[in-house]
Amino acid sequence: MSARAQPLWRRLALWLGLGFLYVPIAWIVIFSFSGSTVAGVWKGFSLRWYEALLDNEGLRLAAGRSLLLAALAASLATLLGTIAGYALARLPAFRGRAMLTGLLAVPLFVPEILIGFAFLMLFVSLESLTGVPISKGLLPLVAGHATIGMPVVASVVFARLAGLDHSFEEAALDLGARPLRVFLTVTLPLALPALASGWLLAFTLSFDDVITSSFLAGPANTTLPMLVYSTVRVGVSPQINVIGTLIITGVALIVAATMFRGQAAVLTAERGRGGKAP
Repeated sequence: MSARAQPLWRRLALWLGLGFLYVPIAWIVIFSFSGSTVAGVWKGFSLRWYEALLDNEGLRLAAGRSLLLAALAASLATLLGTIAGYALARLPAFRGRAMLTGLLAVPLFVPEILIGFAFLMLFVSLESLTGVPISKGLLPLVAGHATIGMPVVASVVFARLAGLDHSFEEAALDLGARPLRVFLTVTLPLALPALASGWLLAFTLSFDDVITSSFLAGPANTTLPMLVYSTVRVGVSPQINVIGTLIITGVALIVAATMFRGQAAVLTAERGRGGKAP
């Protein structure tokens, strides 16, 4: 069926769905260039709020802190999630496998407020035992965010490894490679797209988090989402539109680069197949 032959209600539903998703985003981008002091009111094109954001040291520090936290938490979540996903996909059946699978799914279903409170109690207890002030700060934030992101990474890595052909690893073992070398030189490169996807998902979850951060951050480690949330509660500043526009631009650039790279890889593979003699 051609595009013109599609029923009117299907095309209408498509445009309504796209509008529901993207009109609010476009609204943020458009009004980030407004000169009005009231967010959502157009008063001529202006870059004053971009300049104001550059002069806002608190927002800059919060943004840098959120990026650092998300990178550390995503890296730790990727490390632990890769180990868990590999164990579930490659190791033979072992005692406690079902329990491990269930425990990995717990952070996905437990309310985030419980995770934040549980980590707060854990680090408060550790602080009382050791005397080291670690109940709030970067360490508990990384631990809490990594716990939220690890099940996502484990699921992605498990799905990737479960769908891979075992013959590559078996061939490497037959040629005399040790299991660790097989993992580093065969399994890990094949699973690299899943690791990259899992890292990005864990990074996004950490960068976007408000609830767990509210329990574990403390006054000296306010993250960007916490600062934005506290600002919106007392009044929407036009600088929030600028922050949203910058985040949207960064995400769009990453997605575009990924798509272009994937398309280039497909074209290269097709040219390679076309250049071979029959």
